[in-house]
Amino acid sequence: MKNAQWPETPAEQRRSAEMPAQPDGAFPEDAHITVTNLTMGYGDLILMRDLHFTVNRGDVFAIMGGSGCGKSTLLRILVGLKAPHHGTVAYGHTDFWAQRAVDRKRMMRNLGVMYQNGALWSSMTLAENVGLPLRLHTDCSADEIREIVRFKLALVGLDGFEARFPSQLSGGMRKRAGLARALALDPEILFFDEPSAGLDPVSAKQLDDLILEINRSLDATIVIVTHELASIFAIASNAIFLDAATHTAGGQGAPRKLLDTSENPNLIQFLTRGEPIQRPKGRS
Repeated sequence: MKNAQWPETPAEQRRSAEMPAQPDGAFPEDAHITVTNLTMGYGDLILMRDLHFTVNRGDVFAIMGGSGCGKSTLLRILVGLKAPHHGTVAYGHTDFWAQRAVDRKRMMRNLGVMYQNGALWSSMTLAENVGLPLRLHTDCSADEIREIVRFKLALVGLDGFEARFPSQLSGGMRKRAGLARALALDPEILFFDEPSAGLDPVSAKQLDDLILEINRSLDATIVIVTHELASIFAIASNAIFLDAATHTAGGQGAPRKLLDTSENPNLIQFLTRGEPIQRPKGRS
């Protein structure tokens, strides 16, 4: 029985089963990211311990939880900006943090990141912002970069805005420009840090739709850090809940399945904002 409040999504239809934890050294064939026995924090402060989860190819994977639980810290570990205290992050069958720094840097070129505020350079036009990764990491000519930039901006609905500066755009448009830049190098995996933060409901819905379209049209694996329930239920096919009370994962799987079956009161409170839910018959 599905909760009537949240209609079935295509993403959930593709992948609705919970993902089991993986033992040390096990990298499933269809896994894009495998996290094993991960502990993270800052110095003696441990935010999360013993995290195990798998992001399959083509997933829209949500890292969810309340403020201060470690969502953004986990994102920083996944994209190579912070080392974990302990544990493994594997891309395919390659242990990312076991590689030399130069090899990690090479692997990071396959990862696109859209930060919460877009992280655009205010002194650069959109074309210059989106073209920056191409100038830094490829041998493309100026004409090739212009053509790629035009295509990436069109992909996110900003065709014709190449000469605009970030200050001339709305918040939603800046987010889309940040996405265009994250797509510049044709990454295999896209990471989003609170993509809906600061947006009105209409702009947030438009961004959710764009994320799903990118997932479908480019067959991209997407990882999203968020606490926005509307986005979680609308687009996530798989998810992990970081439980600040226990400092470990409080549940993982398709968001709707977690809502319907989880016995973790902290997870249920998060997914319902504390509102009572109607369980299927036979469940408490």
